[in-house]
Amino acid sequence: MTKTTTNLIGILLTILAGTYLYFMLCSSCGVTVAEEPVKKEVVPVTPKATSYPFAFSNGDYAYNENDNYNFNTSSSNILTPLSQKVTNGIASLKTFLAENADKVINITGYYKSDEVNETMFSNLGLARANAVKNDLVKNGISSTQINTMGKLMDEMIAKDNVYLGPIAYSLADKSADADDALKALYEKIKANPLVLYFDTAQASINLTAEQRQKVSDISRYLDKVSDAKALVVGHTDNTGKASTNMRLGQNRADFAKEYLIKNGIVATKIDASSKGETQPIESNTTEDGRAKNRRTVITLN
Repeated sequence: MTKTTTNLIGILLTILAGTYLYFMLCSSCGVTVAEEPVKKEVVPVTPKATSYPFAFSNGDYAYNENDNYNFNTSSSNILTPLSQKVTNGIASLKTFLAENADKVINITGYYKSDEVNETMFSNLGLARANAVKNDLVKNGISSTQINTMGKLMDEMIAKDNVYLGPIAYSLADKSADADDALKALYEKIKANPLVLYFDTAQASINLTAEQRQKVSDISRYLDKVSDAKALVVGHTDNTGKASTNMRLGQNRADFAKEYLIKNGIVATKIDASSKGETQPIESNTTEDGRAKNRRTVITLN
């Protein structure tokens, strides 16, 4: 093989090797690579808080303002001060009801299923309605012209842990059978009074659903009958001196009375007294019997 041939073969091999390396190592050279799209950060949308107006109407009479009684979540305590619009609305409602004795204002308190109800009422909505009722009464509106109820409203949305106006209103005619309904309610309460078992050192009372309903019934009756009173009577077992037990029964009755007041029942509507050890319902010879005798009974006069 001549030198020229050898050189030509070397050049050819160099070209082939270079071509091979080009395709192997620079296959993407000169090719525009598409950039990956930038992912946009998803910002969560905060739902708009619900707000219910202070509004009611009947025939030619109407009041409607986008303000209302406000409450913290899981609370039945009215947030103060009230707006001037609400204050004006209360005055307007007072005048209307005074001029229309055959009318009533229905107050419906809203509540959510995830709220904690620490009141003595059957639900937090009813407790809120009762708080509004008490404020209206304080402003001169007769409780006999006010009905209260509670309604589950899970679509409510709070603003900074505050529900804006979770209260609805409607004006209506007094029920024709209202007197019969009150008589039936009285007989129901007297036949099956509320009985509490607790020590005076307790700071709260845990009620069953049935007991909460009894509190709601008692509160409703007290609102409708001007001379009605809740009778709170403390009882004890026969351990210790009779005079000491009389004082102990009074302490328990006073504690229950304060608890009722805290939950919105007017103090002047409650009489607290003691029977001490004089009215046992079970034998004091057993611990179970003594425990049942240590009770506080709440009924009507």
